[in-house]
Amino acid sequence: MTTFVMYMQKHILNLCRFFCVIPFTLLKQLFSSGTRALSETGPPQAKFFPANEGSMLLPGTYKGKVAFITGGGTGLGKGMTTTLSALGAECVIASRKLDVLKKTAEEITAQTGNKVHAVQCDVRDPKSIEAAVDQLVEVAGLPDVVINNAAGNFISPSEKLSANAWRTITDIVLNGTAFVTLELGKRLILAEKGAAFLAITTIYAETGSGFVVPSAAAKSGVETLCTSLAAEWGRYGLRFNVIQPGPIRTKGAFSRLDPTGMFEKAMIGRIPVGRLGTPGEIANLAAYLCSDYASWVSGAIIRMDGGEYVSMAGEFNDLRRVCAGTNLANPVPLSGPEL
Repeated sequence: MTTFVMYMQKHILNLCRFFCVIPFTLLKQLFSSGTRALSETGPPQAKFFPANEGSMLLPGTYKGKVAFITGGGTGLGKGMTTTLSALGAECVIASRKLDVLKKTAEEITAQTGNKVHAVQCDVRDPKSIEAAVDQLVEVAGLPDVVINNAAGNFISPSEKLSANAWRTITDIVLNGTAFVTLELGKRLILAEKGAAFLAITTIYAETGSGFVVPSAAAKSGVETLCTSLAAEWGRYGLRFNVIQPGPIRTKGAFSRLDPTGMFEKAMIGRIPVGRLGTPGEIANLAAYLCSDYASWVSGAIIRMDGGEYVSMAGEFNDLRRVCAGTNLANPVPLSGPEL
């Protein structure tokens, strides 16, 4: 991890020095000051794109509906559960850590006034999923909404991955999503009950990414699973959609992967809207996609990343770093074959 962070820091500093964004000495000062210094600065355009985490749907949108959320105790799962509960849903959250789940369930119940249930579940184990779904049906009934949010990831050079390391991620992300979806899907089909399924993946599921290869492969598989079942199980009243979040600011989001704050600074720098996303913004999109307002949306993979993906894709996009210091009223003309 230390070697990777040092490499990334050196690489990014050299790139920034090459493009003359700001003085190299100032960059070194920023990158050596940790997340506190980095959070105090940011691209000026961020002021045009404030995060609005208020619910965009009407109160009571989910009244009488049941939602089952894996990985619901923390982060994005907690954010989506809070929003759905506030909109009237009876939520059942699941993960391996029952103590964390119970604390979250009590917190959201007190906040929204709607009961949130906690069910222990290891998504890697079909028997554990079966038992969890039995509990779900017992306390709330078959769900109207299923959100596959359980995930795992770590950074590693691929040549250092063991078979066990590969299985650790793919068992949670791909197999876990498949096992939950199949267990609930079969029961819903048998009961002739419709439902909306949502999976949370990542923007690199589409292209792949070095150093997180098990996650990239597993998330890509999740997306194919969802689009395949959208085509096959629509006849049973089941919808399937996917959200690809970009970098999201959550409690402790980068504390282990990015202790200096250097990588977070680099991420914000390549996001056109100039900031990270928030759990509430993802939760709003999730609430829409799983609601009756989106009954004609199925098989969709929606990227929500502040423009990061397209910013990284364009060959000349990094010229914006140079243009930031030029007079746009008197641009320097291109020369050579580009003309």
